[in-house]
Amino acid sequence: MIELRDISKVYRQGERDVTALQGVSLRVAPGEVLGVLGHSGAGKSTLIRCVNLLERPTRGEVRVDGQDMLALGPRELRQARQGIGMIFQHFNLFSSQTVAGNIAYPLVIAGWPRDRIRERVEELLSLIGLADKAHAYPAQLSGGQKQRVGIARALAPRPRVLLSDEATSALDPETTRSVLGLLRDINRRLGLTILLITHQMAVLKEICHAAAVLEHGRVVEQGRVVDLLARPGTRLHELCYAPFTAGAGPSHPGGRRVTLSLAGERAAQPVITLMARRFGVDAHLLEGTLERVAGVPVGRLLIELTGSPEALERALGYLREQGLSPEPSPDA
Repeated sequence: MIELRDISKVYRQGERDVTALQGVSLRVAPGEVLGVLGHSGAGKSTLIRCVNLLERPTRGEVRVDGQDMLALGPRELRQARQGIGMIFQHFNLFSSQTVAGNIAYPLVIAGWPRDRIRERVEELLSLIGLADKAHAYPAQLSGGQKQRVGIARALAPRPRVLLSDEATSALDPETTRSVLGLLRDINRRLGLTILLITHQMAVLKEICHAAAVLEHGRVVEQGRVVDLLARPGTRLHELCYAPFTAGAGPSHPGGRRVTLSLAGERAAQPVITLMARRFGVDAHLLEGTLERVAGVPVGRLLIELTGSPEALERALGYLREQGLSPEPSPDA
C-alpha cells in the first residue's frame, strides 16, 4: 500500500547541506500497521511527510496504493491526498471551530453535499466516542479527546492510508493506551493501512504488526515486531531489552548461565521443564520477562543450568532445536 524506494532528503541551511534521509526504502502491506522507531533527529517526521509529499524527496520514488505520487500534478495530488489521512502530535485543530466543524472541514473542502457531511460527522463522532461533544470547542477538551477529534478528521474522507506523526507522545500513559486502542480498532474494522512514527517502544508493542528502525536518516532494520524482538542480535531487541543484572558469575558449582528468547507458541510450552526431565539437569530461573506483543507472547529468560557437563551440552542442544536461541550470559 505504501512503498518508498531509495528516498533521500537534503535541506539547505545557510552555506551547507543537511541530509535528513539517506537512501530509505520502506514497504507497508495493505491493512498493516507499521511503526517507524527512532530517536529525535533520526528523520522520522521527514520520512512520514514524504509519503503525502508535504516534503518532496530530493531523490527517490513514492508510491501509495500503486500510484506514483511524484508524477502527479497539483490537482491530481490534491485528490490523492484525500486518500491519505494524517494525525499530528499537537492535534492541529481549529480553535474557532466546534468538534463537528473540525471533523467536517476536509469534507467541506472536498465539496461533499451538506447532508452527507452531517451523516459522516455523526458516524465519526460515534466511532470515537464523542457524540456528546459535537458542539464543544477544542479548548473544552482533554488531550485525549483532542486527539480523537484529530483521528476522526483524518478519517472523514474515507482514506485508504493513515499517517500518524508522534500522535501519542504528548499524552499521558492511560490516554495513550486509549488512543492506541482506538487506532487498533479502526485498523481491524476498516482494514486501514497505518504508518506511524514514534520514539516509544510501548507504542510498537501495543499496536504495530511490523517495525522499521531509523537511525541517522537510514533504515537499519525492518521486519515483524514479534520476530525482531524474539531474535537476539537485532537492533529492536537491543533497544527493547536491557542487559540482565543478576549477580556476577554462576551461583552454583559448574553452573551454565544462558539467556533464552521466547516467542509465540514456544513461550506457552513447558520446554524448560521437559528439558530438565529428559536430560537430568536443573534449571534455576534468575531473571525474566514475558509480555504480549501484538497479541503474541514474547519474552526473555536468564536461567542457570546445573548438571554433568555431558547433560548440559545435550540440554543446550535441545533448547537450540526448540528455537529458544540459548546465548551464553556475559557473566557465565
